[in-house]
Amino acid sequence: MFVDELLLDKLERLAMIKIPKDKRESFQQELTEIIEKMNILQDIETDLDTSINVQQTLLRDDIPHNGSVAEAILAQAPDSQDNYFIVPRIIE
Repeated sequence: MFVDELLLDKLERLAMIKIPKDKRESFQQELTEIIEKMNILQDIETDLDTSINVQQTLLRDDIPHNGSVAEAILAQAPDSQDNYFIVPRIIE
């Protein structure tokens, strides 16, 4: 698609701008290049390829385990109380 004078006039009215006469030809060329690049992008095939092998994520069985490791960790602490570590006060 080529941007001609009529289209450039219409774009001027829609954008509410005035393009100086000495820059009109440059604008026409640049807009034509932009439209050509957009046409190239529109021609790119973007449909999903169904031939791609999509594997499902294998899940392990949901088996409950004893998660009470807190007792084992607290047993190794020098001092603990009510499932909390007791540490020396450092701020007075």
